[in-house]
Amino acid sequence: MASEEQGEPVIGPQTEQLNLNLHNPVQANLYRSDESQAAVRALERTLLGSERRLRRREAARQGGLSLLSARKVWRALGFPNLTDEDVWFTDQDSEALRVLSTMVVEEKVTEEAALSLVRSIGQMTDRMVVWQVEALVEDMVVHGGMTDATARRELLHLLPDLIEAVEKLLVYSWRRQMNAAVQRLAMRVERPDGSTGTGPVADDGDTILPLARGVGFADLVSYTSLSRQMNERTLANLVQRFENRCAEVIAVGGGRLIKTIGDEVMFLAETPQGGAQISLALARAIRDDAELPQARVAFVWGRVLPRLGDLYGPTVNLASRLVALTEPGGVLVDASTAAVLAGDERFILIPQATRNVRGFGDVQPVALSQGVGPGLEVDFE
Repeated sequence: MASEEQGEPVIGPQTEQLNLNLHNPVQANLYRSDESQAAVRALERTLLGSERRLRRREAARQGGLSLLSARKVWRALGFPNLTDEDVWFTDQDSEALRVLSTMVVEEKVTEEAALSLVRSIGQMTDRMVVWQVEALVEDMVVHGGMTDATARRELLHLLPDLIEAVEKLLVYSWRRQMNAAVQRLAMRVERPDGSTGTGPVADDGDTILPLARGVGFADLVSYTSLSRQMNERTLANLVQRFENRCAEVIAVGGGRLIKTIGDEVMFLAETPQGGAQISLALARAIRDDAELPQARVAFVWGRVLPRLGDLYGPTVNLASRLVALTEPGGVLVDASTAAVLAGDERFILIPQATRNVRGFGDVQPVALSQGVGPGLEVDFE
C-alpha cells in the first residue's frame, strides 16, 4: 500500500486534480484557488469512493488479475499509461477487475468478449460524460448569465448534487435500451431464405448473416461554408440542433441513431418502409426548421454486418455514396430499395438518371417523396 506522511496518502500525478492537467496554463488558472482545488478533491472522493491509494500492481493483485490482464482492461476503458510508482487506483478499481475476472472464470463470457464489453463501456461513457459536462456548463452560461470559466468552477459544486440522479437515469436507460435490443431480436428473426418473421427458426447455424436492415444518412447542405462564417459557439449550436432533430425523428420512427459525424448522422431501420418514413420525415423536419440549412438524405435496404455498435458492408457504403448525389431537401434510394417499396401508396418513387458511383459502377438513384396518407409525425414542442 502507499505510504503516508502526516496522515495524508501519497498520491499519483492525477489524484488531486481529478484528471485535470494543471501544467496546462488555462486549467491551472481556472482551478488555482484553494476553494476550487478543495472542491476537486471532494468531488473525486465522491466519484471514486475514496482517496486513490493503490499502485497498479496492488490494484491488479487485489482484483485477482495479473498486471498484464489488468492493463488490457484499463486500456480498453481508456485509462492513461501509468508507472509502477503512480498511486492512481482505489478499492473500487480492484472490485471492477474482480467482477470482470469472475465473468470469465465462470465462463459466462470469453476474455475477448469481456474486453469488448469493457471497451464499449469505456468509449460510450467517455463521450457521454463529456457531453453531460458541456451541457451543464452551457446551461449555466446561457441561462445563468455566467462566464464559461465561472460556470466550470461552479460545476464542481453542482455535480455532487446530481451524481445520484444521473447515475440512476443511466442504469434505467441501459436497462430499457437492452430490453429494446432483445425485443428487436425476438421480433425480427432471420430465416435461412433471407425472409424475416416472428415465428421460430431452428438454431442450426444456417441463419444467414449479415442481417437484412436499412441504413440511412442525412447531412447538412453547405456545412463547410457555414463553418467559415460562424463563430464556434453558433456552429456548435447549429450542429447540436441538427443532431437533436435527427435523433427525435429516428426514435419516433422506430429506428436507431448509429452515430453522428459532425454534419452527418447515420441511422438504422428495421424495415424498408420504416426507413423510408424516417428518411422523408428527416428531410421534412430539417427543411421546416428555419434555424437549419437544408439536408440531403439517402436510404438503402440491404445486408449489414453489425460490429462494435457500428454497421459495415456494401449497403452502408452505397447509402453514404448516394447522400452525396442527393439534391438539397431531397431523399434518394437505390433501385433495389425502390423495388422493395414499390406498390406502397405511401411512397412516390421517381427513377433518376444512372450515375457512376465509386466502388459500385453504374447505379440508378430513385427519388423518394411522400405519397398517399400521413407521413411520420414528430412533435418537437
